[in-house]
Amino acid sequence: MKVCILGAGSLGSAIGGALALDGNEVHLIGRKAHMDAVNETGLVLVEPNGERTAPVLGHESAAGMGEADLVIVLCKSFDTEQTIRDNMSLIGDETVVMSLQNGLGAEDALCAIVGSEHVIGGKTYIGGMLLEPGRVQATLPGKDTFIGELDGSITERVRRIGAAFESAGMHCIVSDNIMGVIWDKLLVNVATGAVCGITRLPYGAMYQEENLVATAKAAVQEGMAVANAAGITLTYEDPMDVLELARAGLPYDFKPSILQSLEKHRPTEIGVINGAVVAQGARYGVPTPVNETLVACVTGIERFIREYVLA
Repeated sequence: MKVCILGAGSLGSAIGGALALDGNEVHLIGRKAHMDAVNETGLVLVEPNGERTAPVLGHESAAGMGEADLVIVLCKSFDTEQTIRDNMSLIGDETVVMSLQNGLGAEDALCAIVGSEHVIGGKTYIGGMLLEPGRVQATLPGKDTFIGELDGSITERVRRIGAAFESAGMHCIVSDNIMGVIWDKLLVNVATGAVCGITRLPYGAMYQEENLVATAKAAVQEGMAVANAAGITLTYEDPMDVLELARAGLPYDFKPSILQSLEKHRPTEIGVINGAVVAQGARYGVPTPVNETLVACVTGIERFIREYVLA
């Protein structure tokens, strides 16, 4: 396939690199420093069993690239609408657009712009962390990726994309409950992102602090209550199962995206993660005090960075 990844940072590079190593034509669109390094020396994937260099092509925009078979959207959630509008030249009659972003709401935004007939849903538990431009820590083995049609049907196109992921070493499950899967992944991010971001602790250290694990469990429990009120079918009933899923196979020093963003002095996606639980809780009349507190704390850190660090 000809694959384009919009917003190719750590996770997009990990996925794109794996697809490229399996013979797909992969184009990454991302930040200049990372794209320049990728084009100069190749994309280096640092994996548990060693390093591989993937033959991807780096770009800062889709200009001149032509239409893609598959567009994977991995920009920050608050950039989704502008990013897809800026890169509409990628979308042909048969192009499939799939979000693997954090949080809720990406699929609705994409459907409104490119048309629902082009959009499928997806979530992945693959881990990625940018070590330096052109070099990404990638955790692929044992990490599931789920894809599916938004209406729950099983189609040839989702089977084909799932097979491409499988062939590239990324276990992919074609789901008839992709909205439930999206909520499953939301709860993983709810569990770890804000807590690590506020404390500045990577996964390993966070899980060693009983009070932080208790906070994470409480945040997930609220999310589960909201999902149940919304009629979403979740995979897990015990919040601790979600916390164990979150860290499975990841190194001690792995950092979730909210922590990575704060360390780089960039805005986080707290609004579509813990903030989504708060918003949906208000919609369905479910109290969410733990998530409200986590959102407030991360928002306060973002303000501190804007006004006292970057000013």
